[in-house]
Formats: sequence, structure tokens, C-alpha cells
Amino acid sequence: MTTETTFLTIDPTASQAIKALFKRQGKEGYAFRIGIVGGGCSGLQYIFSVAEKPAADDQVVRQDDVTVVVDPKSAVFIAGSALVYERSMMKEGFVVKNPQAGQACSCGESFSG
Repeated sequence: MTTETTFLTIDPTASQAIKALFKRQGKEGYAFRIGIVGGGCSGLQYIFSVAEKPAADDQVVRQDDVTVVVDPKSAVFIAGSALVYERSMMKEGFVVKNPQAGQACSCGESFSG
């Protein structure tokens, strides 16, 4: 199922990082998958992976020539979020800016709903 980009906004920093990553891996045309799993000090963690193609029940967001997919269970937690790519002195990587996250751990790796 394809949704409007209001389900998930893909920041230009994330789009460029996904394109560069997929080019390095020879995976142009693939999708960037965001999921949620139990774990971390706050209870839930984001996981990022590469999907050859979306599953039939995935939420699919296409923006800036990038496809991001989210499974239905994770979509409940991710709706309304923004995917960004951050660089700082401490770390570099993809971050989900999630207004639904009730509490996040100090390291930023996990959250609670």
C-alpha cells in the first residue's frame, strides 16, 4: 500500500545518504526498510535494513527518488515521523524523529511509545 508522505517524511539528508549507501552496495532500486523491535534501555529500537522490494502489506513512501518501507506493526509507532541522517562528533547515522516517542534513552538508541 502506498501512502502520502505525511505518514513519514524523508529529509533530504536521509535521501542522499540512502542513495549513496545503495550505490556503494550495488543496490540501486532497492528500498530502505525501517522497523521496530523490542530492546534497548527504553523498550523499543529502530532497525534499518535493505529490502529488494516491498512486502504486500508494507507502508511505502517514495520521496526524492528514494523508497522507504515500513511493516504494519512498526507503522503504528512510526506514523508522523521524519527520517533524517545526522552527523556529529559523537556519531553518524539514520535517526527517526518521532513525535509519538514518549520517552527516549539518553543514548538515543531506543524509545518507549
